[in-house]
Amino acid sequence: MDRRSIIRNAGLAGVLATGIAPAVVHAQANIRWRLTSGFPKALDTIYGAAETFARKVKDMSGGKFEISVHAAGELVPMPGLVDAVQNGTVEMGHTAPYYYFGKNDAFALGCAIPFGLNSRQMTAWSYDGNGLKLMREFYAGYGFTSFPMGNTGAQMGGWYRKEIKTVADMKGLKFRVGGFAGKVTARLGTVSQNIPGGEIYQALEKGTIDAAEWVGPYDDQKLGFFKVAPIYHYPGWWEGGPQLDLFVNQKAFDGLSAEYKAIIESAAAFAHTEMQAKYDARNPAALKQLVANKVKLAPFPKAVLDASFKAAMDLYSELRGSNPAFKKIYDDYDAFRRESNLWFRFTEARFDSYMQSVKL
Repeated sequence: MDRRSIIRNAGLAGVLATGIAPAVVHAQANIRWRLTSGFPKALDTIYGAAETFARKVKDMSGGKFEISVHAAGELVPMPGLVDAVQNGTVEMGHTAPYYYFGKNDAFALGCAIPFGLNSRQMTAWSYDGNGLKLMREFYAGYGFTSFPMGNTGAQMGGWYRKEIKTVADMKGLKFRVGGFAGKVTARLGTVSQNIPGGEIYQALEKGTIDAAEWVGPYDDQKLGFFKVAPIYHYPGWWEGGPQLDLFVNQKAFDGLSAEYKAIIESAAAFAHTEMQAKYDARNPAALKQLVANKVKLAPFPKAVLDASFKAAMDLYSELRGSNPAFKKIYDDYDAFRRESNLWFRFTEARFDSYMQSVKL
């Protein structure tokens, strides 16, 4: 029997089963995938990036490729997202990679590390440096590939029941801090706790924790933290440019046509840009509203930043000696950061500093 007869007689299911002409079949097939988010629906900016992505995929495929988006906990609890994508329980996951540093500290490098790259630099390292290549090589060991899909921009330093005035004030502080950053704050004496976003308010209200960081004014206002912790410190030195990733099961991705692969890449890039645009547009008004509600904005003292910086650099030095995957990626990341900061010092930093000093 020839190739055309097989396709005609077996139908779509039969062709898929025999593995014949996958590009032809996939280009014409209607596909339904599921994406699990690491965030609740209430956070329309960070959760919304996945919805934007799914909508773009559907539009660009003429409705043939549909992706249903599910909030954290609907299909998979947030801590199980990586395992679900790896095992093929779902085809996709959208999350902050540093949540999974417990599997390997190298996960944090795909998102944000204390005193790391800002959002512009992170995008540059990913797309035009070696970042995406190195992270994909690392993620291949977990059975999935990745696409940058969002960045919040530099975050705030969190909500505190009492103001941090000295390094000593960090000692014993029960601090909800996401992911990898807790390894650094712990060196300053904090008791770090990784509590899901939906549980932070109650923990602050009851005094179970003394402080908590989340994202920035727009999201933080929605969660109401200002009602139970009035001190709003800045900056979030552990999240200068946290990048979100779309994880895609490698086998599922490999089975797509070239057209569908390109659609995923393009839709993710669009959502990547849109997310930060939304944060940059919406944070200013939210910050004004928070200040109107008697929130006290307080910069971290330089002594606290200096101590935190030293703790971070010491940690990276140790990890480079004990974790080959971390060392391989961090060495490239570190070199890129050094060169990028040299450039930004003469352009972005000076321009921004001046513009923020004048009255418009």
